[in-house]
Amino acid sequence: MDQESARLICSGCGARLQTEDKGAVGYVPPQALSRTPLVCQRCFRMKHYNEASNVTPDQGQFLRLLGGVGDTDSLVVHIVDIFDFEGSLIGGLNRFVGNNKVVLAVNKIDLLPAAVNPNRIRNWVQRRAKEEGLRVADTVLISAKRGTGVDRLAETIETHRRGRDVYVVGAANVGKSSLINRLIRDFSDLDAEVTVSAYPGTTLDLIRIPLEDGGAVIDTPGVMYDFRLTEIVPKSALAQLVPERPLKPATYQLDPGQSLFFGALARFDYVEGEHRPFTCYVSPALSIHRTKLEKAEGLYAEHAGELLRPPAREELDRLPKLTRHRFRIRPGSAVDVHVAGLGWIRVHGEGAATVDVHVPKGIRAGIRDAMI
Repeated sequence: MDQESARLICSGCGARLQTEDKGAVGYVPPQALSRTPLVCQRCFRMKHYNEASNVTPDQGQFLRLLGGVGDTDSLVVHIVDIFDFEGSLIGGLNRFVGNNKVVLAVNKIDLLPAAVNPNRIRNWVQRRAKEEGLRVADTVLISAKRGTGVDRLAETIETHRRGRDVYVVGAANVGKSSLINRLIRDFSDLDAEVTVSAYPGTTLDLIRIPLEDGGAVIDTPGVMYDFRLTEIVPKSALAQLVPERPLKPATYQLDPGQSLFFGALARFDYVEGEHRPFTCYVSPALSIHRTKLEKAEGLYAEHAGELLRPPAREELDRLPKLTRHRFRIRPGSAVDVHVAGLGWIRVHGEGAATVDVHVPKGIRAGIRDAMI
């Protein structure tokens, strides 16, 4: 590696640049070293061609970088995805950040139906965060994509940081880089931009963005959790799994003995209970297919990857086999059944019920108080 490239880092993902190994993190063609802003080939192709990369980030490095935040005197902004709240919450974050304050930025609220009360969502988030053991100094609802709530978040950051550095942390693909770019555009004169991509693991190292008062906003690599569908599905399926437009809740009136397939990625069985509605909050691009429970196994065996997709049939073998999770709904409870990376199903009705969720082995599914 030449001395010039050794001193440089990619402004898009934070990787140290090198000109020798095309298959390694940080590769940049020698003739591109004069490019402004200077980015690695991986970020260049992600931005201009929406091309995925075979470079695999080091998850151990992610956790070491996150663990170093606790040794600093800083403010931590933890971004979570309202569409995948449990899947995007960093478990044990307070252990990593030490005594530093945490501001919880709840991103992608533009995905929720317009009639949803923001105060109800904020209260729900604060309650769920507390149940998950996360202590926060403030909670702000935002849409980094549309700019909603970004002014409020900037004010909240200034109130709590008091001249200190700000570390932005979150799981992969919660919108960290999109938010930082929005803050750069709206609140600074910097000619810089971090790479934004639909693919998990875009940011590879710390990216330090200087502020006028001598502090900095620091973008950290996204923590990748293999218990989320978004991390294990083929990249071709992400466009149907990750919503880009507001959710269109789909309500199904089910009797016991009926099932819903979500492509070939998950299956929901209504096992016991009274006739009742179930409302599905998943990506509008994901197809839902209703069938009888007694026919579900045969339908999957014959049509997974064709009628039931994503993924395509030739990609099915890349996913673990579906495994069952059983949930018993107490009478009078208002709950969601959620699947990490997929969305959630609102269970309506007053009586007791039993439902099964079949998801690839290792993917988390659970039950919670209803969000909506």
